[in-house]
Amino acid sequence: MLSLSVRIAEEFLSKEHSRLSLEELADLAVEAGYDALCMRASQIGIQTPPDVRTQRAKIIRDHGLCVTMVTGDFPIVYNNEYGPECLRNIGPYVELAQALRAPLIRVALKKPEDIPAARDAADQAAEDGIMLVHQCHTQSLFETVDEIEWTLQAIDRPNFGLIYEPANLEICGQDYGPETIKRLAPWIVNVYLQNQVLKPDGAVTLNTWHRGPVSFDLIPIHAQGGIDFERVFAGLREIGYDGPVTAHQSGLPTEPPVETARGTSEFLRTLMEKK
Repeated sequence: MLSLSVRIAEEFLSKEHSRLSLEELADLAVEAGYDALCMRASQIGIQTPPDVRTQRAKIIRDHGLCVTMVTGDFPIVYNNEYGPECLRNIGPYVELAQALRAPLIRVALKKPEDIPAARDAADQAAEDGIMLVHQCHTQSLFETVDEIEWTLQAIDRPNFGLIYEPANLEICGQDYGPETIKRLAPWIVNVYLQNQVLKPDGAVTLNTWHRGPVSFDLIPIHAQGGIDFERVFAGLREIGYDGPVTAHQSGLPTEPPVETARGTSEFLRTLMEKK
């Protein structure tokens, strides 16, 4: 299943506002050949009134799309100190996932003290058949492959999994190829893809706990010279991965969202269908 993140209508550093309405995003997704949307709070979150949530869920269904995952608030998206608070009050996020018929909820962990809360939240979500997931991400317990494996083993819940994301692994100085995918295979339930070129004078700089600040330029997923997506999909094929593949690219100043979405879809479909 190929999923388009509504992040495509957000700026990289401004994640609360969308340049497109949900109907426009759904039109774009259908036109560009996607099966689903990956929902974020810029369109529908726990802050969205129930009646508006219902109306927007209908827009998605009327377009023949489903929702692969929800990221229910802005602190999770910004990965700030308040991100893990979702674990201590998971109920509204479960309600959001149910309203959108989404099987996955993205959460955040920043420190080992968040692990007991992650276990409790997973147990609560399990009652409704929903899985909690964490992205490979800078400045979290999911920066390095060793940390990711340790944290997931410590949480030890069958409905707590991983969003494999090679760009963040690269930023943190980690191998993201087939060996890493094989190591993390027991937990991978979603794949997030975005593209970048690391360079000292890059337009974007992110801080990491293990490497300090890392600079890079954002480039389209279908552009050459960034993440080696051939290696990524070779590793996914090797483990028999058949879950969602999500285009997680933010809006790019170099091209309109429809061009980004269409080029990404064509590129990823080719890799997904490769034997």
